[in-house]
Amino acid sequence: MYNYLRSPQSIYDKSFAIIREETDFSGMSDPMRSIATRIIHACGMPEVLSELSYSNDITEAAISALQNGAPILSDCEMVTHGIIKRFLPANNDIICTLNRPNVPTLATELNTTRSAAAIELWSDQLDGAVAVFGNAPTALFHLLEIINGNGPRPAAILGFPVGFVGAAESKSALAENLLDIPYITLLGRKGGSAMAAATVNAIARLAGEQT
Repeated sequence: MYNYLRSPQSIYDKSFAIIREETDFSGMSDPMRSIATRIIHACGMPEVLSELSYSNDITEAAISALQNGAPILSDCEMVTHGIIKRFLPANNDIICTLNRPNVPTLATELNTTRSAAAIELWSDQLDGAVAVFGNAPTALFHLLEIINGNGPRPAAILGFPVGFVGAAESKSALAENLLDIPYITLLGRKGGSAMAAATVNAIARLAGEQT
């Protein structure tokens, strides 16, 4: 027999104790500390805290949007499956348009990726929504293009595209673009669906606690 923790609560408690020991959260608000803790827990790397970029109003904006029933729009199915529905304060819709039948044709017409083309299908639900990215840099870039073109504006953008091509650049564009939209992102190449979903779950927990 291997010697390892078997109690779910003990594993949970020890995990978060280690994060607190190894991470300097000084200067962060309590809500942002909760979100950052969940992001670190999702990837096992306390050092990503130094790469976290966010607007000061992100927690308030995202919590309020979820409490008011805003939909969650995701660039990939992995994020949607990582969101814990019972935490959502208003039974919020979780929507991913990537696999809709018309997306491949739309991608060809727009000369872009399926992930980016799928964002075009958000138009009727984007205004006031929570937009979440856990995979595709092209999808985040395209949302920024839509917003800069006077398109619908989400209530908050959670940007965690991952990879070697475009990920760092798309997240820098999110952080540096003066869109006046609350955001949180992880600068650089790191990211992914687990961190994106963990961020949604952390915000949903906070929203539920405040209702």
